[in-house]
Amino acid sequence: MTVSTPASTSTSDRHDEAPTADGVAPRPRIALTLGDPAGVGPELAARLLSDPANLEAAAIFVLADRAELDAAAAVIDVTIPLSDEPRPGFATLLDDGSAPAEPIPPRQVSKEAGERALHQLRRAIDLANAGEVGAIVFTPLNKTSLHLGGMTEEDELRWFAKELRSEGVTSEINIIPGLWTARVTSHIGIRDVADRITTQGVVDAVRLLDELLRDSGVERPRLGVCGLNPHNGENGIFGREEIDVIAPGVAEAAAGGVDVVGPFPSDTIFVGARDRYDGIVTMYHDQGQIAIKLLGFDGGVTVQGGLPVVIATPAHGTAFDIAGTGVASVTSSQRALDVAIAVAGRRAVRRP
Repeated sequence: MTVSTPASTSTSDRHDEAPTADGVAPRPRIALTLGDPAGVGPELAARLLSDPANLEAAAIFVLADRAELDAAAAVIDVTIPLSDEPRPGFATLLDDGSAPAEPIPPRQVSKEAGERALHQLRRAIDLANAGEVGAIVFTPLNKTSLHLGGMTEEDELRWFAKELRSEGVTSEINIIPGLWTARVTSHIGIRDVADRITTQGVVDAVRLLDELLRDSGVERPRLGVCGLNPHNGENGIFGREEIDVIAPGVAEAAAGGVDVVGPFPSDTIFVGARDRYDGIVTMYHDQGQIAIKLLGFDGGVTVQGGLPVVIATPAHGTAFDIAGTGVASVTSSQRALDVAIAVAGRRAVRRP
């Protein structure tokens, strides 16, 4: 059960974000949503909010109704300290009284679940657009429910870009401890991948990954780039994308100051990768996803890269089979929050 002073719907008190004398902003402002209400998201959010270290590290604004947060806390039997204004040791609940009258069906895909998740994400985006928060963290979503609930974009990254009115370069960034990946193409069919890989696309993905790693605290990221074809194209025998498209992109990014090398065969670049690289740029979705999930599925994080606000989420799904049992691991959600705090904090210090 949660304990709270009366919740506020304002985030106007910004005293906790003022930089310290050494230029560090220790408490970035984070909007947190409960993800898909039919899955494990609410209980994972409750675990994050019951950890005193998280509430000291960031000013966390929870986008949920009080009844939803109480129910999530009850699943895992924790107390969530709440305050009506941001202060260390407490979360701030932004309850807008919008919870549906009828319970959302648990442990299944539904329009109602998708609509509820999108409603709270839009509220988080409104805070970001107003400059009230520097990052958004959401617990797992279900793509089918989101589309039933009204999302028409191919994935959350495109939806966020539209809602944030962002037209720049974006890429989904996937993270496991010690290694980050970006990709040149994402949620498209395999038959379309080669045609969508361009030299500029390689440059953009490399620069975006370099920037995010620097924002996370890596002073000079070491990056590697995958080839597309078997054996890296075998000097053009199996395809010329490495020669004509990818290598020129790597060279251009390196000439611009990025510590990047490649392309290398995708079946070997990940062997011992964390000893050689901080990040790897892949050419398509599964080229990187299969590798990093084999290297460390538990603890994976996804960042919606290239957007004007940091947006992070655990890399796993809604886990309908264990929702409501209280056994879901918080590791990935915790790491998503940690990444958001690190990046948002450094960006806040640089903000004019």
